[in-house]
Amino acid sequence: MKAKELVEQFEKFAPKKLAMQTDPAGLQIGSLDSDIHKVMTTLDVRPEVVDEAIENNVDFIFAHHPVMFRPAKNLDLSDPQNAMYAKIIAHHITVYAAHTNLDSADGGMNDWLAAALKLTNVSGFVPEYDESVFRLTVQVPKVYATAVRMSLVDAGAQASGTQYSGYTYEIDGTVYYVPKAGADPTMGTAGEPNEIEDSRLEFEVPEKNLHQVLRTLNDVHPLEKPLYNLIQLADKKHHYTMGRLGDLSEPMAVKDFAEYCKQVFHVSGLRVIARDLEQPVQRVAVLGGDGGKFFPLAKQKGADVYVTGDVYYHTGHDMLAANLPVIDPGHHIEAICIPRLAEMFKRWSAENNWSIDIYQSTINTDPYTFM
Repeated sequence: MKAKELVEQFEKFAPKKLAMQTDPAGLQIGSLDSDIHKVMTTLDVRPEVVDEAIENNVDFIFAHHPVMFRPAKNLDLSDPQNAMYAKIIAHHITVYAAHTNLDSADGGMNDWLAAALKLTNVSGFVPEYDESVFRLTVQVPKVYATAVRMSLVDAGAQASGTQYSGYTYEIDGTVYYVPKAGADPTMGTAGEPNEIEDSRLEFEVPEKNLHQVLRTLNDVHPLEKPLYNLIQLADKKHHYTMGRLGDLSEPMAVKDFAEYCKQVFHVSGLRVIARDLEQPVQRVAVLGGDGGKFFPLAKQKGADVYVTGDVYYHTGHDMLAANLPVIDPGHHIEAICIPRLAEMFKRWSAENNWSIDIYQSTINTDPYTFM
């Protein structure tokens, strides 16, 4: 299969438009027209990770962090970073990165982190992108209504971010018509009055799913030309957010929550910023990566504690002054993407009959060692 087949499927899940403006997400090295046979999921692309890919006959590296976050100023191969680029190219490996678009995607990085912490009542945290929502109304003979409705829901004709899945509206009625002479109707006879039991189906469709939903409608609707109406909702948007807010099943002291984070994220050490380690916490804000600057929003939204990485020294002082406990388990907790992406790709491979193998990187790219 071609690399672009995997990328196109992924970008339906996490479109590049969700990435922050300065984020170089997307193709890093190689060509999306390349044939691929073995995909490796990784958090970072480092020289040891590239060696791992070569040893395991990987021809496509799918990373969370962009390998070329900063442009190369030259191609001096005495620079380890440049030497790594050269090795990737020499072994015909394609490299793709999904960074802040994966952070903001529904069911992406921050949902994985919230699930790992077993948070409930989960909602979005940092607003990033508002997407249009459309109301799709479809008329279909009642006998076909259930099949059409289920197919469209599977294609993405449902509002996201609600407490329900597959939410649609259906109303039944009767259609009266007389096919004109020369017509070849699906139901009835030309020139004779006819009536059929009909259903009107209504869906809310996020913009990112619209193309797939309309294509599915044309495939599954019994009429050669489906009857439908599409309206962009002026008063409704689908909100994509980075980070999540949610509740622990019961309150725990800051120090106990810190120990819990160590276990959940498999880290031997972390930093705790708190006035009182015995302070009880239950409402949690979590944002993978470098999210220190968003602590005022976490407090504003009612978080008792904030989990994020790479907190700066002076920002830590501000967190103490605001009396918001913060747990900093580091940036590397985002390695949770390695198994989650692999699971997703395996599922898509089975659904689409792709002939690819999926390999999870085993290299620990965390640069820090706790003594």
